[in-house]
Amino acid sequence: MSATPSIPRRARSYELLDLPYGSAVVDVGCGAGRAVGELAERGVRAIGVDVSEQMLAAARDRWPEADFRLGDACDLPIADGEVAGYRAEKVFHELADAAKALVEARRVLSPGGRVVLIGQDWDTFVIDSGDPALTRTIVHARADQVTNPRAARSYRNLLLDAGFEDVALEVRTGVFTDAKLLPMLTGLAEAARTAGAIAPEQEASWVAEQTARARAGRMFLALPLFVASAKRPPE
Repeated sequence: MSATPSIPRRARSYELLDLPYGSAVVDVGCGAGRAVGELAERGVRAIGVDVSEQMLAAARDRWPEADFRLGDACDLPIADGEVAGYRAEKVFHELADAAKALVEARRVLSPGGRVVLIGQDWDTFVIDSGDPALTRTIVHARADQVTNPRAARSYRNLLLDAGFEDVALEVRTGVFTDAKLLPMLTGLAEAARTAGAIAPEQEASWVAEQTARARAGRMFLALPLFVASAKRPPE
């Protein structure tokens, strides 16, 4: 299940990086390389890093001129101070040690370099339902299957603890009433049932309610997305 629908965020993250023309930036967890390509179009030298060879192969196919490297957020294939910008979208909830990743981020950033983190808090799917208690159980059960489900709410303190300055946090909330998002909701219920948090009949009743809402144009899902930015102190 893809956890984050398309909430406008990439352009804002590029603004927050505030990179001079020709400077270098690393996009950690670059996936198929879309942000790397868009950053390159803005005149910066973008480096994409991902743990998946499969994703990197797809990225290289789409952006053959770009610089893609295999690596982990806690052990980046980047030299000390090599980049002026660090971007990570939907990455930190997958990390067991987010603090270690930010120590690594500070290492690869040049003095005064900018970091931008983007992600959701997996406890904050806001879903309209006639059974709010069951809905809470479903949402929390899905969150419990994520390595670090509440990383996004910790962005500010993680950045402060890592010694970053000018820490700022924005919340951009997407509101979705389109039936196209129904598979996301049914996926939440399926995950909760698979984890043993709800019974099959509870899954069936909840999915039936959400399906009826979607068909009637009454489905409601709100998903906050957290965008944090900060600066490595000048030396």
